[in-house]
Amino acid sequence: MTIKIITDSGSDLPQEYIENYDVTIVHLPVHFNHERMPEDTDTQTFYHKMRESKELPTTASPSPMEFLQKFKEVEPGTDILVISMSSNISSTYQTAVIAKEMYEEEGHPNAIEIVDSKHFSGGLSLIVAMAAKWSRTSSSLLELKEKVTQYSKEVDAYFTLDTLENVIKGGRLNRLSGAVASVLNIKLLLKISDEGTVEVVEKTRGLPKALTKLLSHLEEKQHDYEKAVIAIVHSNCEKLALEIKARILEKHPFKEVLFSSMGPVMGTYAGEGGIGVAF
Repeated sequence: MTIKIITDSGSDLPQEYIENYDVTIVHLPVHFNHERMPEDTDTQTFYHKMRESKELPTTASPSPMEFLQKFKEVEPGTDILVISMSSNISSTYQTAVIAKEMYEEEGHPNAIEIVDSKHFSGGLSLIVAMAAKWSRTSSSLLELKEKVTQYSKEVDAYFTLDTLENVIKGGRLNRLSGAVASVLNIKLLLKISDEGTVEVVEKTRGLPKALTKLLSHLEEKQHDYEKAVIAIVHSNCEKLALEIKARILEKHPFKEVLFSSMGPVMGTYAGEGGIGVAF
């Protein structure tokens, strides 16, 4: 059976997956002051605009109507699986649930299931990519939902940021502590917790050490390289991300690498120079 996959723009899913598997993206609105950024804004333009702006852009959850519209566009007879970013960092999951109730109340025929991935960016990208592949062979929507839910629990995601400016501006780090960390060239190694929140794993001096620590966590899991897939995301630092990709594949020959740039939603909080991996 055919199952339609829908996710949100916090997934940073590579464009080729969107096209090859016909994945629908529901965009979270991003505003610079009171101006909503067009959904088709490319990442280079976004990062340039953010660099020039005194204030951070702001993000919000999409409205239930935006999800509802995407549900209505799916042809009759095609069930829908929505995979959202973590409900503990965004209300996008709850918005999708409301839209599902509206869709059912209107009497539309397709079944809808919604998965709270407890991830975002690279982790969510990886989960959505695998779900898209599995959707071609799954015998039922509930079977696919169960498989995706279980896989979400198994994915590990780590990232490090080159600058703390955005997390300070965004109020996610004490301004004084952040200023001290910046002066001392302290880099934070972060991971996505089981609850889908961001937690600090380690503090290091300098980005090279932080990246080495990040890559060391690949050793913590057994990988079946004939099947295993890894996601690598970066916030406008493609050259560095390609170097990290080469370092990973030299030691860990993953069958496939999902490589993408963080879009405006995740880039707002990461700032430029961030690297994330999910496996």
